[in-house]
Amino acid sequence: MMFRVRRVTTTRAGGVSKPPYATFNLGDHVGDDPAAVAANRRRLATATGLGTSGVVWMNQTHSTRVAVVDHGGDIVDDTDGLVTRTPSLGVAVVTADCVPVLMADARHGVIGAVHAGRVGAAGGIVPRAVQVMVDAGAQVPDISVLLGPAVSGPNYEVPEQMADEVERLLPGSRTRTPRGTSGLDLRAGIARQLRSLGVTAIDVDPRCTYADPNLFSHRRGAPTGRLASLIWLEPAP
Repeated sequence: MMFRVRRVTTTRAGGVSKPPYATFNLGDHVGDDPAAVAANRRRLATATGLGTSGVVWMNQTHSTRVAVVDHGGDIVDDTDGLVTRTPSLGVAVVTADCVPVLMADARHGVIGAVHAGRVGAAGGIVPRAVQVMVDAGAQVPDISVLLGPAVSGPNYEVPEQMADEVERLLPGSRTRTPRGTSGLDLRAGIARQLRSLGVTAIDVDPRCTYADPNLFSHRRGAPTGRLASLIWLEPAP
């Protein structure tokens, strides 16, 4: 059976959180009112048609751990990647500069959502998630990927030694900022890594979280909220 892949990324608009988390903060670990976060998550679950029991969230820790899930309504601890074969079950990642990686094999019915910050991306969480998807029945040539909004290379200035280290572990990431300083473009490095694994269907959301005031950015102004990127499968008509 073929499936239809649904991918959604939120913006700052449409929620109930107060400044500095205004308004559609989906992160429950940033100091926002827990009731506001819960209300925002319910709004997202309702808007997608999945319902609160149809979404799985993570307590992300910049790890390389990937969990396989088969039912919703839970928060998975100490995890930065989720994989499922369950239709109409959304797996979510929250970010505010890191890269949300949404992966799907629509032919074999396997999806994954990954939180790929500098530490996790350099540590190999993306190839780990691909392997977990393959173990669940996916085929690498059939995997398509969306790299969601994240801080862009021109706005991700880092010390030169850090840029060297990330480039060693995630080739293609190092760049130069408009000021001539060392920078990182994690999406470029992840895309190169995916291609080396045999994944060719890669789309990149062009938005930069730092540059776009409609998006949350920790680098631009902490404390702040978190965007959510969500992926799920629907049976094809």
